Amino acid sequence: MSELNVGIVGLGWVAGAHIEAFKAVEGGNVTAICSRRQHDEAELAAQFGTPLKAYTDYDAMLADGDIDVIDICTPHPFHAEQAIAAARAGKHLIIEKPISLTWEDAVAMGEAIRETGVNVCVCFECRYSAHFTMIRSVIDEGLLGELHYAEVDYYHGIGPWYGQYGWNIKKEMGGSSLLTAGVHALDACLFFMDGAVEEVSSHQVKSKGTDFAPYEYNTTSLSTLRFAGGDRLAKITSCIDCLQPYYFHIHLVGSEGSLLDNRIYSKRLKGMVKDRWSTLETSLIDSGDVSDHPYEPQFQAFVDAIGRNEAMPLTDWATALESSRVAFAADLAAAEGRPVQVSELG
Repeated sequence: MSELNVGIVGLGWVAGAHIEAFKAVEGGNVTAICSRRQHDEAELAAQFGTPLKAYTDYDAMLADGDIDVIDICTPHPFHAEQAIAAARAGKHLIIEKPISLTWEDAVAMGEAIRETGVNVCVCFECRYSAHFTMIRSVIDEGLLGELHYAEVDYYHGIGPWYGQYGWNIKKEMGGSSLLTAGVHALDACLFFMDGAVEEVSSHQVKSKGTDFAPYEYNTTSLSTLRFAGGDRLAKITSCIDCLQPYYFHIHLVGSEGSLLDNRIYSKRLKGMVKDRWSTLETSLIDSGDVSDHPYEPQFQAFVDAIGRNEAMPLTDWATALESSRVAFAADLAAAEGRPVQVSELG
């Protein structure tokens, strides 16, 4: 397979992380960008260290036959329309989370993707981190036994000091605490717990701190999930109005042991002391800086999957759509003050 050319739409700081990651990907290379602003191509090459063709017209970018993949790094409200147009142009897709701000848009995206047969990678890149890979290995090796409870929580204060704050505060742009950020924690929970979520309850509040006053929506949500079969529960917190270091909290409880972030107790490991955790050394997901996120292995897996004409592993469209469906169900539960059956969303 010849090298895949990637065109990025949206030139914010996430796009910069994607460009840098692709420099280490074999078989794929970012060759073009599309932005609302006019950019000098020589200046772009100097800034990003690679030649980039600059577009201001998205339709013109989609018409470029040399571009194989469209990488959507624009603010959330534009994802659906841009993804549908790219799929209909026959381009494979990388989509930053959230995939959309409404379930209806997500369904429309899925229809276009299914009709055109393009391959899709959604940026739930934490699944490719060393931390999550280690946790998944612990589960698969049976060290925790059968999981029956999980807490996966996302604490990341997105205030005036953070790049996306200016637009993220608007309801029409950010959507909700869960959609704009905490969906990473929800997706992680589904990655660890396996199986389908049947029912969701959720509540939302907002900090009284002045840094978060401009937000047009509640900035902390607490959601509880009941899985099919009724024998497994989970709790998800999405807190983007905290004043503390970034923290991605993971607590898994099973029939043979428990895992807390990177610490473990397991009956399956002989000689462990039950009143002390044992540490599993790994690189934690402990930063909201996108340059620290594991895009490189995710994008490599995507390029390889396209070459094999196979679905993207771990973060394919169907998997990401299910995580998103649960997120939309949680926001609906909070809005209507009632438990929501995930099946209500179809």
